[in-house]
Amino acid sequence: MNEPRGAGVPILMYHAVATEPNDATRALSVAPEAFTEQMALLDDLGFTPVGTAELARCWRASAPLPERPVLITFDDGYEGVHRHALPVLAKHGFASTLFVSTGWLRGAYDTGGALDDMLDWDQVRELASSGVEIGGHSHTHPQLDQLDDESLRSELLRCRDIVADELGARPASFAYPYGYSSRRVRRMVRETGFSQSLAVGNRLARRGQGPYALQRVTVRRSTVIEEFGQLVQGRSVTRVFARDHALTKGYAMVRRARQVRRKAIRSRV
Repeated sequence: MNEPRGAGVPILMYHAVATEPNDATRALSVAPEAFTEQMALLDDLGFTPVGTAELARCWRASAPLPERPVLITFDDGYEGVHRHALPVLAKHGFASTLFVSTGWLRGAYDTGGALDDMLDWDQVRELASSGVEIGGHSHTHPQLDQLDDESLRSELLRCRDIVADELGARPASFAYPYGYSSRRVRRMVRETGFSQSLAVGNRLARRGQGPYALQRVTVRRSTVIEEFGQLVQGRSVTRVFARDHALTKGYAMVRRARQVRRKAIRSRV
């Protein structure tokens, strides 16, 4: 069934799924029991999870989406996605997308910057073989819009090529670390071969946002099941994230000022 014109699709953004997360990941983690309850509610409400590439493909082609589509996405590549989330997703037959920061995963490319226990590549391959779409999330998880062109391209290409080498296929989807992007970043993400990318925004995704700025809704450890039910049905999203939106606008002004200073310094060198 095709979504009504202009209808929003909830894209859920998860990070760690952990019983005892550390201080760095606690706020953006969810307990395994909470994740299980949230997935059961999606099933009870008749939602159909789809992958990021599938959503973008349908919107590009004006093709119908399933009844009540929802996207389940995970950022960074925490080990609990394999340990705790995968069995629940498999139980319900749910599609999902994992966006990996390749320099944070355990293995030959590890840069040592990970915030908590991470997946290794055997686990990523098992997730992929179970139907989880694997997307890119940069190599070292920097604020991409603060990088110069050479560093930005390197982050994107390194991530893309490692995923391709490990899984045998290039990733089609990308998620911006911290949700930060710019016109320049979005253009380079497209030029390096990604077909669509996700921001944060804490709003429902809509076709008019374009394939390189699709919005997501953050699921936190503090998200109770009643609030979760409201968010996936598009209710109270603005109210729940009002403070986040205000803080984001203020911080955006600070970050733009930093960018101007950096450009001025580089021009004098």
